[in-house]
Amino acid sequence: LARSRLFWREWVLVKEKNREIVEEKMKNQTIRDLTHIAIVAALYVVLTIVPPFNLISYGPYQFRIAEMFNLLGFYNRKYIIAVTLGCVIANFFSFNMIDVVVGSLSTLVFVGSGVYFFDRFKNQDILGGLFDKAHVYFAFYFSFFMVTIAAELSLVAQAPFWATWFTVALGELASLLVGAVLIKKLAKVIDFVS
Repeated sequence: LARSRLFWREWVLVKEKNREIVEEKMKNQTIRDLTHIAIVAALYVVLTIVPPFNLISYGPYQFRIAEMFNLLGFYNRKYIIAVTLGCVIANFFSFNMIDVVVGSLSTLVFVGSGVYFFDRFKNQDILGGLFDKAHVYFAFYFSFFMVTIAAELSLVAQAPFWATWFTVALGELASLLVGAVLIKKLAKVIDFVS
């Protein structure tokens, strides 16, 4: 009984500490951060749903230009929230609600994990300074995990799995590599870090 009380007392202390940490992090979110998140989420939505971009943003043959914003997570983690939010909103315009869940969760999980895994390669230029090594590694990593979108399209739209995985991953890779060049150049004139 004493061990049980000790356990519960420690559990309450840990829970209280976690609440304090979350409250502190929320205090650190400034209006500026929230504005940056909103702007990037809005840009993601616009570059996905507005014609002519909407024609190439959904289905088994995708080239979502907005996916370049995934790379902003290397500059500040707040942009992981921004692209996830943008993806949620943009996927409401897709052909089914499953895409809202699967696509958005895939974005959150794989952008977050990709930034975590490849952050150590940041600021290492390759191909004569054209690309940041972290962005290239991330592009291949994230494109590989388009397997989740291929599986979704295979189940929902009866698209052939292997062909869909290939085309969606190829479109994602192209979008991210083009985005890597653009984001790298923009980062020289726009402060994505703060």
